[in-house]
Amino acid sequence: MKLSRLKTLAGFFLAVGLAVPAWAAKTGQPGSINYVEGKVAIDDRSLDPQAIGSATLQPGQTLTTENGKAEILLTPGVFLRVDNASSIQMVAAGLTNTEVKLDQGRAMLDVTEIHSENDLRVTEDGVTTRLVKTGLYDFDAAQNQVRVFHGKAVVLDGDREVTIDGGRQVELNVPGKLKAEKFNKESYEQSDLYRWSSLRTSYLAEANVDAARVYVSNGSYGPAWVGAGWYWDPWYGTYTFIPANGIFYSPFGLGFYSPLVVYRSPIFFAGRPFVHHFSPVFRPPVIVGRPAVVGGFRPSPAFHPAPGFHPAPVMRQPGVVQGPPHGFPSGGAGVMHGGGFHGGASGRPGRR
Repeated sequence: MKLSRLKTLAGFFLAVGLAVPAWAAKTGQPGSINYVEGKVAIDDRSLDPQAIGSATLQPGQTLTTENGKAEILLTPGVFLRVDNASSIQMVAAGLTNTEVKLDQGRAMLDVTEIHSENDLRVTEDGVTTRLVKTGLYDFDAAQNQVRVFHGKAVVLDGDREVTIDGGRQVELNVPGKLKAEKFNKESYEQSDLYRWSSLRTSYLAEANVDAARVYVSNGSYGPAWVGAGWYWDPWYGTYTFIPANGIFYSPFGLGFYSPLVVYRSPIFFAGRPFVHHFSPVFRPPVIVGRPAVVGGFRPSPAFHPAPGFHPAPVMRQPGVVQGPPHGFPSGGAGVMHGGGFHGGASGRPGRR
């Protein structure tokens, strides 16, 4: 009887093991296609979900969307998201020389990490914008505008130059001096591209914690970790950003953990009941002030919030919670909010 039960259990675990995606140190590069939905193409080649993680937008190539959207990786920590009815060309795809050209429509850049050595530029209607700080940037070719929700950028048009800070926009190709003017952030935060970008970031924050915990062993029990970069998570079917150290917060307030600090995240996964697939209708639950059970994953019973920990304040859009200032590594324990993991502030200085 015992032998029969052992054989049954052995067969079950073998089947589960065969169904588990294999972990490998698969890393992305600038131009990697990280998500597509609807009708998307590179030049004359249509992209489908099978292109995620395998196709790359090379310098000189153009990605177009009709009724669809796409997410493209640039330098580690920089997500380029392309709206419906848009066209964008990859001009340069190096780590220290990255440039894209928006020919049509609208695109948004979520910059979670940037270094002084990065030269990150977007050209729109012959005008170049250089991004110099972490933040959220919106490029609109239909209205010839550049908007900065958070961060800092420099717009260059021949001998004309203007600096844009958060909450300001610039009208391009106007006569005379370029001017940075305030815009209504709340109205643009209700746009489809903004909400889609926020949701994509929440998914990638989930994938970050899932992937970073595997790299904690750094080759002893899993794939080797080679520092900051884009790492493939087979359970989520996507690349996610894993920083070199600390916790970096996206402009949407969602945390990306380094393997060196992922043990501080509030939820530890005990088992993998299924492979996660993204769904446009998926909404993670909002759980404040206590550990949670999410999709069969259970937190460590030993988890306790750090002394003095307070949940981060809720932002305007549902399901998204604002953490510490974007781009700041942070220590301490945290709590899960709507698909992202947020740490308590450690008071340690970070990079902007």
